[in-house]
Amino acid sequence: MEMSEQPRSRRQTRAAILGHLLQSGGMFRPPLAKAVRLSEASLSRILFDLKAEGLIEEVRRPAPYVGGPTGLVSLDNSVALAAIELTAQRLSVGVGGLSGELHYTERLPLPKTPTVESVGRVFHDALQLLQDWTRRRRVRLSQIGVAVPGLSRLSVSDNPIIPCDVGHVRGLLGEMFADVPVEFTNSVVAHAMFHRCRTEDYPFTGTHLFVFVGQGVAGAWMEDPIEADALLPVELGHMVFAEGGPRCRCGHHGCVEAFTSLPALAELLGMPEPELLQLGAEWVNAIPISSRVRQELRRRLFRLGLAIGNTLNVKPCPAVAVSGWPSLLAEEDRKAVVEGIDACLLGGRKFAGVSLAFVPPSNGNDPNAALAFAAYCLACRGGMPAASVEAA
Repeated sequence: MEMSEQPRSRRQTRAAILGHLLQSGGMFRPPLAKAVRLSEASLSRILFDLKAEGLIEEVRRPAPYVGGPTGLVSLDNSVALAAIELTAQRLSVGVGGLSGELHYTERLPLPKTPTVESVGRVFHDALQLLQDWTRRRRVRLSQIGVAVPGLSRLSVSDNPIIPCDVGHVRGLLGEMFADVPVEFTNSVVAHAMFHRCRTEDYPFTGTHLFVFVGQGVAGAWMEDPIEADALLPVELGHMVFAEGGPRCRCGHHGCVEAFTSLPALAELLGMPEPELLQLGAEWVNAIPISSRVRQELRRRLFRLGLAIGNTLNVKPCPAVAVSGWPSLLAEEDRKAVVEGIDACLLGGRKFAGVSLAFVPPSNGNDPNAALAFAAYCLACRGGMPAASVEAA
């Protein structure tokens, strides 16, 4: 990750180091010092503190070149993080390490017709299981990350996709895990962090827009992840393109989400959404697509491109990563997204210099995205106790 300026505080300096280690999986000291713009002497002093606090480890590895460094600095995977991820069908909880490995996972199904009360009961049961597991094994959690689809950045209690009282859940966590820092986020932010830190050969390292097509259609601005407002969600699924189109969950008709979300895709393919979800990435091979349906599919992908292009018109960005079911399609079908972006982006992608990449869908692997978000939260505060003034 690129630092836009010299770190201004101890928290920012530590966060920059932990953030680079989180994304890279491990670095030798000289390139790490260069990445965070510190002298090797200054870096050594901070690494000494981080090592003493059990946040990093340094192991001997063959030198990358003759006479080069042999100490590879990486995050200490003994640090325990809890991940809580709400999806359309279930609530997943887990405990894992900074490297992304899950040591414990529970998945509790949601009622067929969820309500705020019934989802609240599922949260209570899941948190009870999490508390029992950590107590039996005497696991001390350093961070809890919670991913909720549709969570607004303006209100922690408003959730239009799945009925959920986030304030109530926050209260439960405060009672059951009183001394553990807790952060909530929109699912798109969690999936963006998962891809940036866990996806092999992720195409972008700098500033870009991450777009996730799942139960909804949303994005996240991926900037310097150490800054407080680096991962703001972008609700781009509710741009209206057809007044007489299908009704969207937001109450309008013809939103891009009503054409391109997973529920909309299932309806177009003529199958129940749970069956589509169960097929996972294999649906593109398992379900025959007629020429009529494929033509409609491309029209909808064009609208998705329009929504992305309009978002870039408001806030220009050099690159876009698209995740979700469109990334599974053949290049011929995905061209419709590119055409949609070019149709509304001022001057087109070539003129604007926008790079576009499709990355594998990450829905269905919960709670991995929430675990990646928890690791990011820990790194963002520099590994300091959440109650400290510096971390805040």
